[in-house]
Amino acid sequence: MSEPAMVERGIQSLLAATNHLKSSLEKSKAIGLALERTSPRFDEIEQRLPSLEAAVRPIRADREALVAVGGHINRAVGPAAAVLKVFDAVHGLEKSLLSDPKNDLSSYLAVLKRLEEALRFLGENCGLAIQWLEDIVEYLEDHSVADEKYLSNLKKSLRGLREFQQEKARLDGGLRDAALDKLENEFRRLLKDNSVPLPMASPSPSLGEQACIAPSQLPVTVIHKLQAVLGRLRANNRLEKCVSIYVEVRSSNVRASLQALDLDYLDISVTEFNDVQSIEGYISQWGNHLEFAVKHLFEAEFKLCNDVFERFGSNVWMDCFSKIAAQAGMLAFLQFGKTVTDSKKDPIKLLKLLDIFTSLNKLRGDFNRLFGGAACAETQSFTRDLIKKLIDGAAEIFWELLVQVEIQKQIPPPSDGGVPRLVSFVTDYCNKLVGDKYKSTLSQVLLIHKSWRSERFQENQLTVEILRIIKMIEQNMDAWMKAYPDQTLAHFFGMNNHYHLYKSLKGTRIGDQLGDSWLKEHDQYKEYYATVFLRDTWGKLPSHLSREGLILFSGGHATARDLVKKRLKSFNDAFDEMYKKQSAWVVPEKDLRERVCQQIVQAVVPVYRSYMQNYGPLVEKDASSSKYVRYTVVALEKILSSLYIPRPMRYGSFKGTPPSEKLRNDVDLRRTTSAVV
Repeated sequence: MSEPAMVERGIQSLLAATNHLKSSLEKSKAIGLALERTSPRFDEIEQRLPSLEAAVRPIRADREALVAVGGHINRAVGPAAAVLKVFDAVHGLEKSLLSDPKNDLSSYLAVLKRLEEALRFLGENCGLAIQWLEDIVEYLEDHSVADEKYLSNLKKSLRGLREFQQEKARLDGGLRDAALDKLENEFRRLLKDNSVPLPMASPSPSLGEQACIAPSQLPVTVIHKLQAVLGRLRANNRLEKCVSIYVEVRSSNVRASLQALDLDYLDISVTEFNDVQSIEGYISQWGNHLEFAVKHLFEAEFKLCNDVFERFGSNVWMDCFSKIAAQAGMLAFLQFGKTVTDSKKDPIKLLKLLDIFTSLNKLRGDFNRLFGGAACAETQSFTRDLIKKLIDGAAEIFWELLVQVEIQKQIPPPSDGGVPRLVSFVTDYCNKLVGDKYKSTLSQVLLIHKSWRSERFQENQLTVEILRIIKMIEQNMDAWMKAYPDQTLAHFFGMNNHYHLYKSLKGTRIGDQLGDSWLKEHDQYKEYYATVFLRDTWGKLPSHLSREGLILFSGGHATARDLVKKRLKSFNDAFDEMYKKQSAWVVPEKDLRERVCQQIVQAVVPVYRSYMQNYGPLVEKDASSSKYVRYTVVALEKILSSLYIPRPMRYGSFKGTPPSEKLRNDVDLRRTTSAVV
């Protein structure tokens, strides 16, 4: 190669080297500038190197160990991811469950069910996911894949998860409890809005016989809603709380219905009345009110409890009903009956005990059906005790009647010659005992009482005992007649009482058992004593108006006038004495009284009228005529016709107190000096 060529080539090489060097310098300069700009980042990296080193440290294991642990990690992460997904879904339900169930109950219940399913999934799978993660940590530790500090942190985190998982209530943050509280409130609202007390006007004596007066049942749609709510609440162990709410609302509703009946008398205590008669009117009300409460109010509640709680078993709804009945006041009705049984013994009490027994016996089928379950044990026990007291009390009073009647024989007879309270009471009382209203009930009570004592009760034993009582009354009458020191009054008494027996028992069952001959005998006794009484008393008055020696002739007026004055005075004195004596006597039976008075008038007035017509003029012109002509014929007849009117008497009991109110005598008994009419 020529030298120029060589020089040219060297120059080219030098230029290339110069350009390369220049390019290198520029790159170096650029790198220097870049290094200058990145110097703070290097400082930061240098500061993070220890933590990065720690992060990378767990995977400084051999490649084979890292490959083996990968499968274990994948198996643990799957369940954990599923749990986290469901946990997120739970919180997505929060808005719906914090709304008011009233707006859309079925949707609310569906969302709540989804929550329950999610919580159930979490409860079942949280532990499993944690267990998988714990297994991974154990594997890392066993195979030295991670260092101790890293493993310690993992274990600490897993312990926190395990504690969280054991507190299941924290899985939903209290969302389920809040939703259940809202459902309870909705259950109460549905009940209250559809529980309306029975509207009633003034209570009727025949409430128990009315039809279609029970409060309307809850609408079917409402019952279905209540059942749906109960289903969810029961699934969450809140059924008992629902029963409490139901009992509270429905028992309050029944009490509100009963308020219209004015049941204040149920609170009467034994010390608040003197005898059964003071609450006699309440006992009749009690029977009607009890029948109404049982057949309509409690019957409706019984059916409704069954309708609402039927899906949860008879024990639940029967227990619910028993609590409603107790809180609504069922035991108060029974307590009133017990109060009557605890009152003092009195024959009238027997009738009231039979009335109460009749009311309970009439409702026996209803009681057995409504209160026959184990849940109503208290009502059953109270009812049994009440019935036993009724039967024992009624039987005791009845079997003592004969003795009580016989004891009265020792009491003095009435001073007015009338019918003793005992006689009028017992005849009326015995007629009631064998009448349509009481006979079958009393027979049943006595039969049960005898059976408890393993004694036999004959079919006609009731009638036989009643006849013995009536015959004891006869014996008492005989003893009382003999006790009168005044035979006239004794005859007057006999007339009154034999007629009372005849009239009170004729045409009755007792009279039929005693027979016609027995009745006729008492009627004849009445006639006999009436005849003897009239003969020995008023029948003697006409003899004082004798006409002997009153033959009027010229010049004999003075003698005749003196005789007339004397005989009129004798008549007046005898009349006044007899009237004074008998003005307090009574004939209780109106027809007998009118007949006796008529006989007295017939025995006295015609004779007096004739005498005054014939001889009255002899003394009327005398200055002292008022001393002798004391009565006109009309006045005399009016006085005699008004005899023996009784004062008001109370015949309610053997131990009745004497009447405090006196009857005004409307008859004018004043003497008159008027001329004979």
